[in-house]
Amino acid sequence: MNIDSTLKEAMSIEGALGVAVVDYESGMSLGTLGGGPQMQLDLELAAAGNTEVVRAKQRTLKSLGLQDEIEDILITLSRQYHLIRPLARSRGTLFLYLALDRGRSNLALARHRLKTLEAELEI
Repeated sequence: MNIDSTLKEAMSIEGALGVAVVDYESGMSLGTLGGGPQMQLDLELAAAGNTEVVRAKQRTLKSLGLQDEIEDILITLSRQYHLIRPLARSRGTLFLYLALDRGRSNLALARHRLKTLEAELEI
């Protein structure tokens, strides 16, 4: 799957509010879908901000000397879940970012589906 089809598939996840493919070195989105004023979700701003989250966690792993990789990062808000899933190292410094409506989503299923989409994404 290419980026556009991956974004469309991610938006079909129950409760999806917005999705992006982001480069965490530059903070720039390679593609976004969803979000907007009606959902009070600026995906470009969220993508840029979440690059700091990924960078901080990468630095922490390095400081701790852990030879491990981040599978995903979950940020839980009172009305939303934000999932950050770094892509495999073979794809550089990219991550998938998915915002979910907490009341309409199943977190376990969303994580599973995002993992599947990551494996199918071709860049």
